[in-house]
Amino acid sequence: MAHNINFNEQTGQHSFFSVKEKAWHGLGQIVEGYPTSKEALQLAGLGFTVEKRKLYTPCSTLINAAGELQANNLEVPDYFATVRKDNETILGVVGKDYEVVQNEDAFSFFDAIVGGDGMQYETAGALGKGEKIFITAKLPGYIKVGNEDYIEKYLFLTTSHDGSGSITAAFTPVRIVCQNTLNAAMHNSSNTIKIRHTANVQDRLQEAHKVMGISNKLADEMDGIFNHWTKVRITDKEVMALIKQAMCPSKEVFKNLKNGEEMSTVFKNICENAFLYAMSSPTQQTETTKGTLFGAYNAITGYFQNVKEFKDDEAKVQSVLFGTGLLRTQAAFNLCTDYAKKGSEVLLLN
Repeated sequence: MAHNINFNEQTGQHSFFSVKEKAWHGLGQIVEGYPTSKEALQLAGLGFTVEKRKLYTPCSTLINAAGELQANNLEVPDYFATVRKDNETILGVVGKDYEVVQNEDAFSFFDAIVGGDGMQYETAGALGKGEKIFITAKLPGYIKVGNEDYIEKYLFLTTSHDGSGSITAAFTPVRIVCQNTLNAAMHNSSNTIKIRHTANVQDRLQEAHKVMGISNKLADEMDGIFNHWTKVRITDKEVMALIKQAMCPSKEVFKNLKNGEEMSTVFKNICENAFLYAMSSPTQQTETTKGTLFGAYNAITGYFQNVKEFKDDEAKVQSVLFGTGLLRTQAAFNLCTDYAKKGSEVLLLN
């Protein structure tokens, strides 16, 4: 199953829901309006709970006093299995200090940010056997860029039940006109935080307030920065130079680029496709994007979401939110920030 979305054999449904559009392979429950956290939990097939259970290893068999064979199972110290209680599926092996954060708690984390059921849940689901879950929710309000560009504010959360990682929450703005995710590392702040697995409600609320602080701060900064970028003009030649530098996959490629050496065919095609998107996409011909630094930045975010081909939607989400796409768009953000201050001297124009 390439998409890896959990299929619940008991309900006969995939563990996923989406508002209005079938974002992942046409699977799951599609709803018209935004559900509450309780509704989203059920729609996404995340109503199950997980518990830690002791681990045992079989050893040699013994003959007891009655002359019967008796298995001599040894308890594995300090390690436990995490088990999905609705179908008794083993999800992973964890240490003694690991505490399960239930799916319901992950939604409570979101609700704590805006209070009650005010969060607008757009997608949620489970991957694999249910060992990983994800939630995307929209925060109130918009970032307005110029007179016609609006950017929605999202929080994206993933967590696992197999001990593979912390709860990860990220602020992810999305440009409505073309659905570009505008990941950006704002100065010394981060758009992502990690939360250790704990069932303590107070800790969860404190972390929720951290995420809210991050999202509000980033939204305010983006408003000022992006609106400034719409007023900074950039030539087509400079756009291509910015794309080349932002897309560099390694220091070696950057060194070759700096020395004016020939680019590989693959790298050349990536840059040309991103440039073509910058020059020809209707979303790049608006008042805020055509010939502007904001448009140049959008050429790179747009490439990863509207041009580049991925093996499946899951790979695309991973790239845009956590992988190569994120790294390249953050590199582009840094370059654009420098360009706005110093001009073309920050670009390799050879």
